[in-house]
Amino acid sequence: MNFELQKVDTLIQLAIHEDIGPGDITTESIFLPHLMGEGEFIAKEDGVIAGLPVVEYFFSKIGKSVLLRSFISEGTRVKKGEVFATINGSVHTLLSGERIALNFLQRLSGIATFTAQFVEKVKPLKVAIMDTRKTVPGWRYLEKYAVAMGGGMNHRMGLYDQVLVKDNHLDFMKKELSAEELARTSVIEKTVAKVRKKIGGRMAIEVETRTLTEVEDAINAGVDIILFDNMSLPKIKEAVSLVKNRKYDKGMHQPFTEASGNITLDNVKSIAETGVDRISIGALTHSAKALDISLKISRQS
Repeated sequence: MNFELQKVDTLIQLAIHEDIGPGDITTESIFLPHLMGEGEFIAKEDGVIAGLPVVEYFFSKIGKSVLLRSFISEGTRVKKGEVFATINGSVHTLLSGERIALNFLQRLSGIATFTAQFVEKVKPLKVAIMDTRKTVPGWRYLEKYAVAMGGGMNHRMGLYDQVLVKDNHLDFMKKELSAEELARTSVIEKTVAKVRKKIGGRMAIEVETRTLTEVEDAINAGVDIILFDNMSLPKIKEAVSLVKNRKYDKGMHQPFTEASGNITLDNVKSIAETGVDRISIGALTHSAKALDISLKISRQS
């Protein structure tokens, strides 16, 4: 994922407005503005670091001549007690920005660390660990960036860059079709045909399935990705077999397979062993614990 700083500018401005506002009363009352300091970013636990470019960009918005020195690359594992970056600038800037910087860094590093744990669990199987849209509003770009830094892959960014026909779409569509129409074709095939008529072949089409019959219907519809939603392990194995053992007519292709729903560190390896191509996990972003990081600031010698 190529990181574009301008995409987080609005979020950074919001953070500055809500925390610093018109000024840091405490710091400005104690220290003269010309006093210089240095801060050390210290890992308080083992983890994967993500978000240093965000921290550097943020500090550039609240102070002049701020210098961040990173001793690691983004997505690098660090050990407890390791100093992985330093920052130099005015004491006003460092103290005023400490909390915001850590909020970004701890949150993103926590997501990267959690993602890396899932990625490690499924090695050496060739399966992609993917995120979902279950993100904090306004933070999606950053949270998906953190997933990538942890070795995961990004699913669609939003509703605009990939088709995903979900259970609610299908259930609602079923009520729109007559019994005669449903007798001729499945609701999945009918829905996919409607989508394809609208968008042509300009983006991937994925369909969420809950039963093996729906998997068959999705294959017949010629979709690009079939999502097995909340299926049991034996059912996922059957579904994968249906997809991979199917003889596809000329012009058709074997879709990618994806498992989702109640995926944990305890069961992800078993799910990967079914042969699915992708595993999407909402918990990567909605349940990741922030990584414990401190910023120790001292007077510059």
